[in-house]
This record gives sequence, C-alpha cells and structure tokens, in this order.
Amino acid sequence: MRRLLVLMMTVSLAVLSVHAQRMVSGKVIEQDTQDAVIQATASILSGDKVVSNGVTNTDGAFRVKAPSDGQYTLKITYVGFKTYTKKITIKDGKDFNAGTISMSPDAIMLKGATVTARASKVTLKADTFVYNAAAFRTPEGSVVEELVKRLPGAEVSDDGTIKINGKEVKKILVDGKEFMTGDTKTAIKNLPTNIIDRIKAYDKQSDLARVSGIEDGEEETVLDFGIKQGMNKGIMANADIAMGTQDRYSGRIFGGIMQSSTKIFLMTNANNTNDMGFPGGGGGGRWGGGRQGLTANKMTGLNLNYEGAKLKLDGSIRWNHSNGDALSKVSKETFYSQNMSQFGNSITQNYTRSNAWNFQMRLEWTPDSMTNIMFRPSFRLNSNDGDQVSNEASFSDDPYKYVKSPLAELAKLNELGLVDNTRTQTSVTYGDNKNVNGMLQFNRRLSNNGRNITLQLNAGWSDTNNQSISNSLINYYETGVINGGDTINRYTITPSKNWNYSARLTYSEPILPRTYLQFSYQYQYRYQKSDRGTYDFSDLSVIAPWSGGFRSWDSYLNQFGVKNIEPYRDESQSRFSEYQNYIHTAEVMLRIVRSAYTFNVGVQMVPQKSHFIQDYKGVHADTVRTVTNFAPTMDFRWKRNQQSQLRFMYRANTNQPSMSDLLDITDDSDPLNIQKGNPGLKPSFTQNFRLNYNDYIQKYQRAIMTFVSFSTTANSIANKTTYNPETKGRITRPENINGNWNGNVGFMFNTAIDSAGFFNVNTFTNLSYTHNVGYVSPDQVSDAVKSVTKTTGIMERLATSYRNDWLEIELNGMVNYNHSRSELQESNNLDTWMFTYGGMIGVTAPWGTALTTNMNMQSRRGYNDASMNTNELIWNAQLSQSFLKGNALTVSLQLYDILHQQSNLSRVINASMRSDTEYNSITSYGMVHVIYRLNLFGGKAGRQGFGGPGGPGGRGGRGGRGGFGGPMGGGPRGGGFGGPRRF
Repeated sequence: MRRLLVLMMTVSLAVLSVHAQRMVSGKVIEQDTQDAVIQATASILSGDKVVSNGVTNTDGAFRVKAPSDGQYTLKITYVGFKTYTKKITIKDGKDFNAGTISMSPDAIMLKGATVTARASKVTLKADTFVYNAAAFRTPEGSVVEELVKRLPGAEVSDDGTIKINGKEVKKILVDGKEFMTGDTKTAIKNLPTNIIDRIKAYDKQSDLARVSGIEDGEEETVLDFGIKQGMNKGIMANADIAMGTQDRYSGRIFGGIMQSSTKIFLMTNANNTNDMGFPGGGGGGRWGGGRQGLTANKMTGLNLNYEGAKLKLDGSIRWNHSNGDALSKVSKETFYSQNMSQFGNSITQNYTRSNAWNFQMRLEWTPDSMTNIMFRPSFRLNSNDGDQVSNEASFSDDPYKYVKSPLAELAKLNELGLVDNTRTQTSVTYGDNKNVNGMLQFNRRLSNNGRNITLQLNAGWSDTNNQSISNSLINYYETGVINGGDTINRYTITPSKNWNYSARLTYSEPILPRTYLQFSYQYQYRYQKSDRGTYDFSDLSVIAPWSGGFRSWDSYLNQFGVKNIEPYRDESQSRFSEYQNYIHTAEVMLRIVRSAYTFNVGVQMVPQKSHFIQDYKGVHADTVRTVTNFAPTMDFRWKRNQQSQLRFMYRANTNQPSMSDLLDITDDSDPLNIQKGNPGLKPSFTQNFRLNYNDYIQKYQRAIMTFVSFSTTANSIANKTTYNPETKGRITRPENINGNWNGNVGFMFNTAIDSAGFFNVNTFTNLSYTHNVGYVSPDQVSDAVKSVTKTTGIMERLATSYRNDWLEIELNGMVNYNHSRSELQESNNLDTWMFTYGGMIGVTAPWGTALTTNMNMQSRRGYNDASMNTNELIWNAQLSQSFLKGNALTVSLQLYDILHQQSNLSRVINASMRSDTEYNSITSYGMVHVIYRLNLFGGKAGRQGFGGPGGPGGRGGRGGRGGFGGPMGGGPRGGGFGGPRRF
C-alpha cells in the first residue's frame, strides 16, 4: 500500500509539473496584407536566456510552454520583419494569450539576414497551395516563369500554357489583384522573380459566385504572386539587356510604382530567343524540344490596380508583336482498315507575323454593405499574316523501307509504284479582327442570412476580315497525270460579323440555417454571319510558280493581268451563312454550408433553338433546329482541418453539332481533303468526374496532393475517314460514335528529410489512360470499320536537393512511358520511353559571384524510326557577378546546350493516324546579360537595391536571392534545318 501511495504521489507531481508548464499562445499576421506569417519563430526569454521556443503554423498561430510563473519576454522573429517583443507575466498557473500580433517589414533586415532553419518549399491550407519563393533557386534578373517551372506539380508548355497539378492556370494575380488579364504568357514572362515572396495556387470563383454564393461551375485556377514585405510600397525598376551568338538578342524593362491603395506596372520586352528563359538550375525532366520554329517577340504593357474603401479597379493594356519562321518536316501514317494505311511526308516553310492590342478592365463598386456593382469591359484589335510554301507526297507503303529521303527520291519511289500523289502549294493569308465585350453585374443582399439577388448582363461584338491566296499543283500518279493534274489558283475574301448578348438573374433563398435553395435563369442570343467570296483563276494558262509574300494580292493578280476580279467569282466555292442561336438556361441548386463541409447539387435545363441559313454549292438551306438538354452538377468539399481537404466534383454537359456539319453538302475545295455533312448527327453528352485530396503536415514540412479524374462522352462527334481511290486523298464525314473516354490519376509529395529543412525530396506521379475511337473505311463502298487506340501513360518526376546559404545541389529525373495499342494496325503498337536524369549544382560566393551548372541526359526509346531513339546530353551553365552598392548591377554569361546535342522532335498518335514532326531550332548559343535594378523602398536599404545574389533558398534568401536555376532550357534555333531568316 505504501508503495502504491508513493507511486500515486510521484505520478501526481509529474502531472502537476507538466500542467505547470503554462502555454503562451497567439497569432502572427503581416501588418500590410493581414496574411498569416508562417514559420515565424516565437521565443520565451528569461532575461537574455531563451527558455522555450516554437514556430507558427499555416494559420500564423503558435503555442509555447513557459516553465513556471514569473515575468518573461515574448519575442517573435521572422526574416524581413522588425522583431516583436513584449513583456508578459505568468501567474496563478494560467495560460497567457498574446492575441493577434502584427509584424511590420524591416528593409534593413531584408538586405541579408539569415537564420538556421530552411522554410518549407510548399505548404497547404485547405485547397490553396502556398509555395515559398525563397526555397527555389532562380537566376538573377529572371522572370517568374523560371520560378513556376520549378514548383512541384507545375508544368509550363512551349506556348506558355501553365498547369498546376493537372489543371490549367487561367489568370495571374499579384497580391490578390488581377495582372495582365487574358494573357498568362505575357504575365509570367515579364514579372521579375526578385520581388516575389510566395506563390499561391488555388481555384478562384467567378465574379457571380463570389458575390452571390451561387456556384456556376466557372472556377478558374489562378497563380497569385505575393510581393515581398518592404517591396510593396515605393518605386522599383528592373532592366535586362543581352546579346548573344547566333544573332540572338533580348531586352526587358519592368517598372512599378506601388502604394498602399495603388499599384502601377509598366513593362516592355523584345527578344528573338523564343522566350526560352535561363539555363542552369533544377527542374529536371522537362524536355527542351517542342519549340515550333523560331520567333521574335515584342511587347509593351501597362497594368493598374487600385483599391479604395468602396471602389476597386484592375486594368491592363498591352501591345504584342511577333514574327515567326517555322520549317517543319512531317512523316505520318493514316489508318483506313486493318490491312491498309497511307503514308505521307511533307516539308513546309511558314512565315508568320502578328500584331495585337488588348485592353481589359474590372471595376467593382460597393456603395454600401449590401450592394455590389461590377463592370468588365474589354477590347481587342489584332491582325495576322501568313506566308507558306509546302511540298508533300502520299505513298501506298512506308517509303523509309526503300529510301532515306522520300521527297528527294520521288523518281525512285515512282518506279516502284509507291507514289499516290504529290502537291506543291504556296499560300498567303491575312486576317484582322476587332472585338468588344462587356459585362455588367448588380448584386443586392436582401438580408444577412444569405438571401440575395443578382442581375448579370453580357454583350459582345466582333468584326473579322480574312483574305487568302492558294496556289497549288496536285499530281495524281495513279491515273498517270503527273504534270498539272489539278491546278488550283484561288483568291478568297471572307468578311464575318458576330454579336451576342445575354441576361442572367439569380436568387438565393435560405430555407434552413446555412442551407440555401438557389435559382438561376439566363437568356442568350448569338448571331454569326459570314460571306466567303472565292475567285478562281485555275482555268487561265499555267504560269511559273508564284513566290508569295505578306499581303501580296497585287502581285498575284497582276500575273494574270486581271484588273476586275468579279468575272472570276466561283459561286460553287463561295459560301454565305447566317447563324442565330436562342438559348434559355434554367438551373436550381441546393447548397449546404457547414463548418466541416459544403455540398452543392443541382440540375440545368437548356432549351435552345438554332436557325441556320446557307447558300453553298448552288444549294439554299434554311434550317431550324430545336433541342432541350439537361446537365446535372454536384460539388462536395470536406475540410478535415485547416490543412486538409477532400473535394469531389461531377459535371455533365451536352454539346450540339455545328449547323454546317448537319447540312448534307460536300465541300471539295481541297481535292485531297473532301468534307461532307451529316444531317443525322445527334448531340454529344459528356460527363466529368474529379476527386482531389490535399494535406499538409506541419511538423515534417510535408505536403501531399492526389487527384483522380474521369471523363466519358456518349455520342461523341468524330470524323469518319474514307480513302478516296481516285485521288488517293481522303473524304471525311462527321459521325456519332461511343467509346471515347479517359482517366487520370496524379500524386504530388514534397517533404523535408531533416528537421532543419536543408534536405528536401519532391515527387510528382501521373497515370493516364485514353480510349480513343474513330471510324475509317478503305473506300466509299465498304462498311466503316471502328478504329480503337488505347494509350496508357505513366510519368514520374523525382528530385532531391540540399540547400544552405551558399550551396544548392539537386539530383533529378523524369520517366515518361507510353503504351499504345491500335486494334486496327498492330504494326503501330508502341511502347515508347522518354527519360531524363541528371543534376544541378549552384554556388553563391559572399562577394557576389554565382555559378550554376546542370547536366541532364535525355533519351528516347521504342520508336519504329531509329532516328528518333536518341540520347542527348544537355549541359547548360551560367556565371554571374554583381557590382555596385546593394549589388544593383549584375553581369551574367549564359551558355545553352554546350555540347550541341538537343533536338526538336514530337509525336502525335490517335485512332486514325500517327504523325512525327521535326522543327527548325537554335538550341546551342551563348548570351551576355547586363542587369540593373533600381529599388526605392522603405528607406536607405531599399534604395540600395535589396541585396544581390544570396543563398539558394530558405528564409535567409528573402532579401535578394542569387543563384540562377530554372529548368534546363535550350535556346531557340540551331541544330536543325532552318530556312532563311525573316528577322
């Protein structure tokens, strides 16, 4: 008994001792943005001695133990902010709540403070991914495209399309405000990296859903770039001028004036490097090929954000100009039956030129707490020129079995009886477009319990004028007509006008606590008018090949001696069409909102009437079609805690076939590609499912994301391809077909290996399956055969890194496996591999010198064409040195593809064909950059430029990160077969 009493007393004392460790708690936020400060250090000091400490979580909250009653000092520190201290007293064994603590920026601290622990690369808060910019090495003077390419789960394609965890990014925001709306490519290629503190990725509600609470399924995935504390008030400018080998050049200027309520950004950019960014750095596994020729780009843009007490304004205007020079070689195979295919080769030189003005604005006014009025006008004026010359040939068997260069050895292939037809074509195109749109929205809250009403009005107008010249010579070898079998000389003018308007009324009624019944009705009217005039000069005497040239209408007509083109109008190829669409959309939705979950379920009814008038091929069509579609929707979100969320979405929609596809008319304007209509087409019905799960474990700096998506289409509209034995060309006709579906599974995992966060591992895995179905036929008599292609894809990207204040080492790799099976042509069954492995090393010296180099082996395997099974060792490097006070001036040498091994190949395969394409490019070159930064922020330290190259990550890099990583790149041009330059 005595021993039991002693044991009980000991346990009691231990419990009391534990209880006596009083808890000091609070929440830390940023003074300017009111955002939570994540991983700030909270310390309890007794005198000068730290007796306990901890860090804030993703909500900015902290809990730190005090050892006993007494007087202490609470100290909060975070790099880039002034240290917060407060005297506190713990008494009577009670906890102490410090409340909400606001931290203000400290420009001097931003200049170069360092701490021991590394900040996590990525954190999660419900459905928002928060990436720490300081944890990713980027080049001095780089733009945020380089930063985005390194984010776990991010992909940036060659056309500027951004995907985060499988979803396409539609908008770029800066501090929550819209930035260069409508052009994500321009946004990420001009916003400088050195001012960015964090990046948030999330799904942003539409204007209607945000103010009314009525989900309309129009969420947009956005990237929100947060500016560093201390750099969001003042004046800044960045200038980057570069010259290189292979006649490469680049120039970029970005400036900003930022105040508490107003931000103005001005940018200008000119380069002929295909905007391929910076060499060196991480991001392994991203292929450098895929650039479609050469481009020279110029742009100037202005972005304005204003936020007052009742008025908010986001606006941008930009000018873009581009010149393109693309030389492509294509080898393809078209499937017609199990035992029949047609092979084709082509070489095309295409010069392009485009010019565009864009204006976007969002004006939001809240005259009182119950009313919200929003106006979104936009304007676009653009023109496009094209000048193309091509040579192509079709063969009855694979020409590479007999020759190495099919187009150069046509005579030999013709002797073997393999040539079906050839075509030589010169074409010139021009188009200009004026487009105006506007949206006006009025929302009124009728009570404080969720009852509200919204009226949204939309209107749009566009005027387009297209002109084209087509000069071609087709030879049909099967019929023995080898010289001048089909000569086409046509000049086409196509003016078109479109306008539309719509009105939408929504109402939300609370029927139970936090349960709402929502109603929506929308009326839309759309009008399209096109009047194509075709003038045919094919019957005139054959002339020498025409050389083309941008907008060379006069030289084209002069060669025929034509002064008046009207007598040559070809009514059989001219087409007039007028299309009117009347759409009614009624929707009812139930919305349940709870602290742990939200649930939306609803259904749409869409009656619509279409009126189509067309004059073509001597046939006058006046058709009216009336249909009613139904589309269910469901959205369920469950928050397990503030860092974890599960979301399930289901949406269905019906798509009507185009009216032109419904008309039983044959379009033979291209003898090798004849198109027919099908009056029996049915509407297609598509169902989409997606399941997401996100989680973040603060203790281990561990982020987890996984998703599953599935899409299936009933009565999918696909072209039936029929072999034309007369011309050896093809005839296509739209048909309904079932069996098209696809699925996708993704998994992202990022974690620190050690407690201080020096070592990190991240991985992104993606599994996909596509079941693609089409119809093919070997002739116009035989029954169509269903062609099924099944493609399974597995992609794994893995990287592990070490980083401290002066060194970053990364090992990375990527494997992309495609298992493709064709039920029609077993010879096209492929198991292809694309894999990359290598690493990056970056060193930053305290005197401002930084060196980064990366080397990756890129390999292809499994292709039938042996020339595509390649090994390419890609080595890039960059050396930079910073000068002047605050390292305001940086000079860098950048070397791309030092070993001259990068190629530019791509492959496409589906149910009806496969195609391999190679483009001209310059991948190997060097550039010297001179970069100057002027920063006038928050006192002397800000004016000195916020430091130069710093450590490659962690919270110590906040003042001015050096390094220069980014994904491996290749430059634009070289290595290939470019034609004469136009710029």
